[in-house]
Amino acid sequence: MAGNSSIEWTQCTWNPLTGCTKISTGCKFCYADRMARRLKAMGNRRYENGFRLTQHRDLLDVPLKWKKPRVIFVNSMSDLFHRDVPFEFIEAVFRVMAQANWHTYQVLTKRSERLAQCARLLPWPEHIWMGVSVENETVRDRIDHLKSTIAGVRFLSLEPLLGPLPDLPLEGIGWVIVGGESGPGARPMQPAWVREIRDQCVARQVPFFFKQWGGTNKKRTGRLLDGQTWDQMPAR
Repeated sequence: MAGNSSIEWTQCTWNPLTGCTKISTGCKFCYADRMARRLKAMGNRRYENGFRLTQHRDLLDVPLKWKKPRVIFVNSMSDLFHRDVPFEFIEAVFRVMAQANWHTYQVLTKRSERLAQCARLLPWPEHIWMGVSVENETVRDRIDHLKSTIAGVRFLSLEPLLGPLPDLPLEGIGWVIVGGESGPGARPMQPAWVREIRDQCVARQVPFFFKQWGGTNKKRTGRLLDGQTWDQMPAR
């Protein structure tokens, strides 16, 4: 529920909310859904509801207990801006993030319309980063919704990348992550799509992070792009 993470672009995760529902094609082989079902089968009490949306209010104060600064991916097992999450719960999460200000928080959503609706009512100190997932052209409007926020760092997670994304509107975007889909049924990602995005980021001086090629064995396919790793991140 909270602890160190193997996700390449963060240090740890914090999940005061678990569960979700699928909203777009990028959700088809959701890793969090698979993991939640596995944890339920193992008897983990936090996942007794499987992948149904579940609040864990007793975990809201976890970042306050971590005294050493960390980079924290918020709700890696859910989507904080899901339509069924009460706004007062979103406020509570943001209140803790604002209070535990020695950490850096990475919040990521596919529900960008609700994000845009809620953004003006939430605090946005510099240590809260806000991102949207964009898997292909059909959900490109999520970037516009993200730009309506005043988050100190606004970022794009282009994972799983399922199609080309030319001419990205990178004005006001502080970070771009790209990754291929992994696990059973993983859909392929074309190298040309990745290179095009990397080149856009380099030209606009936007930090670029290449997470993985993916596939059914992501360790074998690795994360080298043209012979090098790309681990760029915004300044903290």
